[in-house]
Amino acid sequence: MHTHQSVDLKETWINSKNIEKLFFVTGTFSSDSKPYFSDSTNHYLLAKFKDSSQISKELTTHNQDKTSFVFNIKDEFFQREVSGDVNFISVYYLEYGDDFEDIQEIANLLLKKDKIEISGVGNMNTFCLNPSKFTFPYSENIVVVEVASEKSHQSVKKYCDQTRRDVNRKGLTLTNLLSLSILETLK
Repeated sequence: MHTHQSVDLKETWINSKNIEKLFFVTGTFSSDSKPYFSDSTNHYLLAKFKDSSQISKELTTHNQDKTSFVFNIKDEFFQREVSGDVNFISVYYLEYGDDFEDIQEIANLLLKKDKIEISGVGNMNTFCLNPSKFTFPYSENIVVVEVASEKSHQSVKKYCDQTRRDVNRKGLTLTNLLSLSILETLK
């Protein structure tokens, strides 16, 4: 939401040493995740940060009626150079198969995709003045994929959907939570 609190938060983050990158993005929630986040919005500030505890304090201070999401990557699968800038981030959750072998299998499948710059597994925290009706049960099994491509956001989304289907064909249940299209770099 474009409110006084969100503007204050944006200014704080632009000047923060804790924030490495800051983007303005469009978020698209999958039909599977909408029941859990019915108060979500279409536009977000997306920040790459160093210290999640500092981010949690700032989001508590600037808490709003719409849900804010914090994704903490606990284990990075890989990070590599790819051509182009990251313009799309896909966030998934694992319903089953969060043991080491399954995570390793997912990492190996993602590594084969040449447009993925960074990928990892972690958890999700949410902040909102109005608690959700339903608790999201998969917040400890989040997979984040950052894609760099010169193609359109729609084309990159299809690429990510195909990647998810490739993982699911191996018997692992990777479900789309949220797709983030980067519209503008703020920092």
